[in-house]
Amino acid sequence: MTYTIFYKMAAVSLLMCLSACDKPTNQMPTSTSSASSLVTPSPNTNSDADAATSIETTTDKWATTDAWKGKWNGPEGTFLQIDGGAGNYNLTIQNLDGPLTYTGIGVGEEIQFERNGIKETIHASNGAQTGMKWLSDKSNCFTIRVGEGYCKK
Repeated sequence: MTYTIFYKMAAVSLLMCLSACDKPTNQMPTSTSSASSLVTPSPNTNSDADAATSIETTTDKWATTDAWKGKWNGPEGTFLQIDGGAGNYNLTIQNLDGPLTYTGIGVGEEIQFERNGIKETIHASNGAQTGMKWLSDKSNCFTIRVGEGYCKK
């Protein structure tokens, strides 16, 4: 019985830690499927298995941003390459001056990184939202800032 109480306390502590890490965003969702699954808390019982399943579980916290891995093309030979996973990304941004690399982290439905001392974000958009006429007819894109976007062909 004391093990059950211990497991329940550990589960609640884990839930509190995990919920403190999530920050809501105002970005548009990139898919219709949910990135997390919830397990409804079970009534008070003496079963260790019930305690383990009574916490909220996330199937893949970074499912959205991990799906973005690969090469995304911009105009005139520019591109964004996203590598890595599980919330930690290696970013290569090729502009007209050459490629530069950055380290990014997944936060909600965006990847955050620092460039020239400025916090930047990569978020899903369509071609029109990039502000670039070369990409305006595309639908599967990213925008870092208006005038800087990349799309899949």
